[in-house]
Amino acid sequence: MNGSESDWRLNYFNYFTEVEEHFQKARGTGLFLLSPLDWALVESWKNAGIPLEAVLRGIDAAFEKWRSRQSKFRQINSLAYCAQAVMEEAEAMAGLVEAQPPRQAPAPFSLEEIRSYLEAGRKALREHPDPAYHAVAEALERILAELESHYQDLEQLEQRLTALEEKMAAIARAAQTEQELFEARRRLEAELRPWRSKMTAAQLALLEKQYLDRRLLEAAGLPRLSLFYLR
Repeated sequence: MNGSESDWRLNYFNYFTEVEEHFQKARGTGLFLLSPLDWALVESWKNAGIPLEAVLRGIDAAFEKWRSRQSKFRQINSLAYCAQAVMEEAEAMAGLVEAQPPRQAPAPFSLEEIRSYLEAGRKALREHPDPAYHAVAEALERILAELESHYQDLEQLEQRLTALEEKMAAIARAAQTEQELFEARRRLEAELRPWRSKMTAAQLALLEKQYLDRRLLEAAGLPRLSLFYLR
């Protein structure tokens, strides 16, 4: 990404798209679909406050290291291969983003785009067969009623929406059977096993939570509310 160290702020809500496209370009093999584990990893970076620039630099560094090897047994097929390099870049950049003067980024979505997106989520929650989610729909309705005000600070709006997603995940988690929980963790372990050595215990814990929460929301047929999914 071109520009200053704080340019990542301009693409804040394009975090997922920027990472996906950059990984595909670095891989150099055309269209490559990220796995559920990859998406959970990106979300864990975003939630941990890892600057987009650090993620993009980490991807480049990981591929440079891979290409410098004399023997390459396999192509890089997961973002998890880049996890260690991303954290190294984030540590190297620590304090740089905070030291920059704040920049006013243009709103990436129109008010009506956000309204339509959240209204679809509200409708899905209202129509969900489990009435436990109706309380989340009510909270979303309150946000929609004051959306013009929330539109002035999209990052704060994102925090509210993320909190609602966490509430949805908690409801879904409480409704899980032991067998469903076992199967979800079994799938997670199968995907994560090759990459455990590249991550710290803290990174693994955050990634596991993001992966399981994403699976929970998908299995329960629940909408995503985060603006990062507004495409």
